[in-house]
Amino acid sequence: MQSPQATSTREGLFASTRWSVVLQAGDSTAASQQSLNALSELCRIYWRPLYLFLRREGYGPEDAQDLTQGFFADLIETRSYARADREKGRFRSFLLGALKHFVADARDREHAQKRGGGLVPEQLDESAIAEIEAQVERSKLDSDRLYDREWAASLLRRSLDRLSQECALAGKAELFGYLKPFLSATEETAVPYDEMSRRSHRPVATLRSDVARLRSRYRAILREEVRGTVIAEDDVDDELRHLCRVLVAA
Repeated sequence: MQSPQATSTREGLFASTRWSVVLQAGDSTAASQQSLNALSELCRIYWRPLYLFLRREGYGPEDAQDLTQGFFADLIETRSYARADREKGRFRSFLLGALKHFVADARDREHAQKRGGGLVPEQLDESAIAEIEAQVERSKLDSDRLYDREWAASLLRRSLDRLSQECALAGKAELFGYLKPFLSATEETAVPYDEMSRRSHRPVATLRSDVARLRSRYRAILREEVRGTVIAEDDVDDELRHLCRVLVAA
C-alpha cells in the first residue's frame, strides 16, 4: 500500500495533465499561478512530440527548439487554450493544431519568440534532443505520424516513470530494475527468472506474480495518462487503440 503522501504526489502529477485543468485555466479572467504551473508541467511532458514534428517539417534543431519553447510561452501568455474545442476532445490534436497556427503566425513576424521568453524556465533535455535527432534521420514517417508516434512514446515513458516512482517509494527500486524489461517490447533482455530469484532472494513464483502486478499497474497508469488528454471516458479506449496502432505501424 502507498503512503498518503505518495498517493497525493501521484494524483498531483496526474491532475496536472488533465484537460479539466487546462479548461479551468481558460475560464477565469486572469491565469492563476496554479494554472501557469499546470501549463508549465504540460510543456515539460509534451514538448518532445512537437519538437519532432517541427524537425520533420524541415526546421533546424535550433529553430525547432526556439519555436517549441516560444509556442508554449505563447500558449501560456495568450491563454489560447481557452479557445480549445471541447467537442474534439483530444489534447493531442489541440496541441498540434495550435502549434501549426503559431508557426504560421511566426512566418509573418520577423522572428519567433526566443527560448520561451522566460515563461518556460526549463531548458529542453539535450539527451532527449539527441534521441529525437536519431529518429529524424532514420524514420520515413511524415511529420504528423511522427508526432503521433512520439506522443504515444511520451505517454509510455511517463507511465513507466510514475510506476518507477511508486516502486521507489515502496522500497522496491532494485526489484523494479529487474522486472522493468518485462513491461516492454525488450522482454528478451530481461534477466531470467532463475537469476532474478538468486539476486533478489524471492521465489520464481513470487517474481512471476510481481511481474503480473506490475503489468496491471502499468496498464492502469497508462489509462490514467490517456484519460488526462481526452474529455470523455468513452474516448479513452479509442485513443488507446489509436496510439497502439501508431506504435505498431512505426
